[in-house]
Amino acid sequence: MVAPMKPAAQQVQFQIAGTEVTVETGRIARQASGAALVSSGDNVLLATVVVGAAGEGTDFFPLTVEYREKFAAAGRIPGSFQRREGRISDHEILMSRLVDRTIRSLFPKGYRADVQLQVSVFSADPTADLSTLALIAGCAALHLSPAPAAGPAAGLRIVRRNGVFTAFPTEAVRAQAELDFVVSAGPDGLVMVEGGAREVDEATCVDALAQAQEWAAKVGRALQELRDAAGRAKDPAPLVPALPDVPPAARAALASALAIAGKQERHHSIDAARDVLIAEVGDDDDLDAVLAAFDKLRSKLVREQILGGGRRLDGRGTEDIRPIWTEVGWLPRTHGSSIFTRGETQALVTCTLGTAEEAQRVDGLGGLRDQHFLLHYNFPPYSVGEVRPLRGPGRREIGHGFLARRGLEAVLPSFDAFPYTIRIESEISESNGSSSMATACGGSLALMNAGVPIARPVAGIAMGLVTDGERTAVLSDILGDEDHLGDMDFKVVGTEVGVTALQLDNKVGGLTREQLAQALDQARRGRLHILGEMAKTLAAPNATVSTRAPQVVKTQIMPESVAVLIGPRGQTIKGIAAATGANVNVGDDGVVRIYAAQEAAARKALQMVGRTAGVVRRGGFYRGTISGARDFGVFVRLNEVTEGLVPREELFERSAEGRQQAEKTQFENGDEMVVRVIGVDDRGRLRLSRRAALGVDEALIEW
Repeated sequence: MVAPMKPAAQQVQFQIAGTEVTVETGRIARQASGAALVSSGDNVLLATVVVGAAGEGTDFFPLTVEYREKFAAAGRIPGSFQRREGRISDHEILMSRLVDRTIRSLFPKGYRADVQLQVSVFSADPTADLSTLALIAGCAALHLSPAPAAGPAAGLRIVRRNGVFTAFPTEAVRAQAELDFVVSAGPDGLVMVEGGAREVDEATCVDALAQAQEWAAKVGRALQELRDAAGRAKDPAPLVPALPDVPPAARAALASALAIAGKQERHHSIDAARDVLIAEVGDDDDLDAVLAAFDKLRSKLVREQILGGGRRLDGRGTEDIRPIWTEVGWLPRTHGSSIFTRGETQALVTCTLGTAEEAQRVDGLGGLRDQHFLLHYNFPPYSVGEVRPLRGPGRREIGHGFLARRGLEAVLPSFDAFPYTIRIESEISESNGSSSMATACGGSLALMNAGVPIARPVAGIAMGLVTDGERTAVLSDILGDEDHLGDMDFKVVGTEVGVTALQLDNKVGGLTREQLAQALDQARRGRLHILGEMAKTLAAPNATVSTRAPQVVKTQIMPESVAVLIGPRGQTIKGIAAATGANVNVGDDGVVRIYAAQEAAARKALQMVGRTAGVVRRGGFYRGTISGARDFGVFVRLNEVTEGLVPREELFERSAEGRQQAEKTQFENGDEMVVRVIGVDDRGRLRLSRRAALGVDEALIEW
């Protein structure tokens, strides 16, 4: 019997910032239109592209991108009931969006074939940078396929730590970085940016994008080398048919409609102009082409109005920000609330403070972790005057919420300093551009209204760009139509100090360093203006948390005493909760956090925790229970884990009256005694004093 031949494979290797990557094709997934196996260290990812046929009557590009992480890749079994991977996680959706936004603009206009790109993680070091490998794998599979996408494209994660840029950061490095961007570039330059920062300046952002493009170009050259050796012939790009002229009456009606500033009124007038066009064309069989010509004329008129006269759809200049009004505390039962309105975009935002146990448990390749800051973004259909079924958050809502979350996260206090689970919920009640940035602004106000001690207020602004190759206009605070008809969508979140989050989608290919710098500088001016408007309502966090929020106290016990506090089957800690109405949370490190509606209940629970497993301090006063009486003194148990000795000379006052009292006093096991901790004796026993605690104020007794 002849042994089967191992299929031949082609591969390329390259290094980026000291990390070696291998991209291979031809050995696995050979029936896909394009496939790439990417490996680096212990990480192995497979990306596949399948190009199908165009659907009959399809008027959009049906591109689907799916990124999935297999638990077996990290040697784990999923924690779900069925013990298999289930619905796509938010993290996987965000990664899918990064790949999608990298490649979508590379396809030619009018392309309607069904394209599916899948990236699967088969082996992973959970601390490694899988995002870079996923982007490289997806771009490689697409470039190897017959799909007529411009290429090669490439993406990677770049971080800046201690003033130095690097790629392929581990989780530990990312946690310490002052800048963390994912950047993708195509053959003509920058395509996509997504990331966060710790209030870095705009010049540093530009430097990061420039360095990332340099590294991405190196990856692109390697992918081109692989395609030259193994790629399939590219399908021809679809022919773009010549469009007919729009009749004069419809052209005039469209021009009049575009002069209307209000979104709804303008859209109604555009629909009326389209009806005029349909009436003029009549039963023309080529109605689709005429309607396409109408849409192209609409784009041309809007762009020329901006480039030629500097006038935008709503009459503003390129740097003008729409009118802003804000309000806080408008919802009586929430912990924090705000309304942020900018032009025809409005966000209703709430802030809720919860206990440590209300953190979200996230299960990933690295295991379970607690997420203490949540931001949920909702985009109901009424916000744009539409009717559609409510089916939960889509990928767009998850992506927009994550951008706002990232922009706010940089100014939040640590969980140790502010031990609350924080949930921001943004309901977009009206939308005409940049609702994610309205969420960032409204979220900042709601946090401050709830009394969360953020470092500084945060604001976000969406920038746009329109260019014809010779003329360029950078637009501040873009409308929805300007986003749709423009060449760039550039969202910037930050404080008065610097940038905290960035998102860019570029439709025109390359952006020069000067254009990027201009957009960021203009965004800074707009951001400062918005922060000034917000400060008129609330300039700093409230001094205390909302009275409706749970009150929290924190203490520390010895880690080895955690089991004592919990008790058998949790009975002890549940008993404290039942007796006080407080929520008691203890971590493996011994940190105890107590949440209660009233401070008195929290203090009572704190005393009960102390009586069970608290750590005593020198000089502290405690109420203990006598566990044994000897000639040399009395043993007192301060709690379930701590016992000390009151020497005989520390039982009474040093006076004749004290000596008389000592002769007639009998100490019984189980009697209570208030003592003060005075040190440790030469045998290592805790040394206590009853004499030093005589007459002490009850308020000073810790338990």
